[in-house]
This record gives sequence, structure tokens and C-alpha cells, in this order.
Amino acid sequence: MYCPKCQSENVNTQVINTVVLKDKHRGLIWWLLIGWWWIPIKWIFFTLPALLFAIFGHRKQKAVNKKETVCVCQNCGYSWKI
Repeated sequence: MYCPKCQSENVNTQVINTVVLKDKHRGLIWWLLIGWWWIPIKWIFFTLPALLFAIFGHRKQKAVNKKETVCVCQNCGYSWKI
């Protein structure tokens, strides 16, 4: 493999793994059928339990791994994605 910047053959390939937290959200059908009436009723009639659950409850997040392959030239330091 050759560096596109300096045409050197001294190139290392690395796999970089990044972890991103992604929030889980409700879908459009849930909001059209249930969410438009459930959320106001929940906050009007169940305010204190809803606040306690919002503060101490389970967070709806999911860890997503993203992998990308990057080449790094050892002569000039130029890096690019494959």
C-alpha cells in the first residue's frame, strides 16, 4: 500500500473502535397511538412518581461500537480512511 501524499510504502493499517451512547426513543406509531395522550396524563396525575422515576429510573441508552480502518504513513504522518 502506498501513501497518497508522499508515495512511501511504509504504511501501517489500524482499526479504531469508538463507543457511542445512543438514546432509545419511541417510534412514530407509538406516539400516534399512545404517546400523545399518555404523556400528559402521566405528568398531570402521576407527577411525583414520574419525577422520581425520571431522576432515579433506568436510562434508555445503548452502547454502539463503531469501527473504522485508518492507514497511517510512518514517514510523513498522513492518515486516511479505507
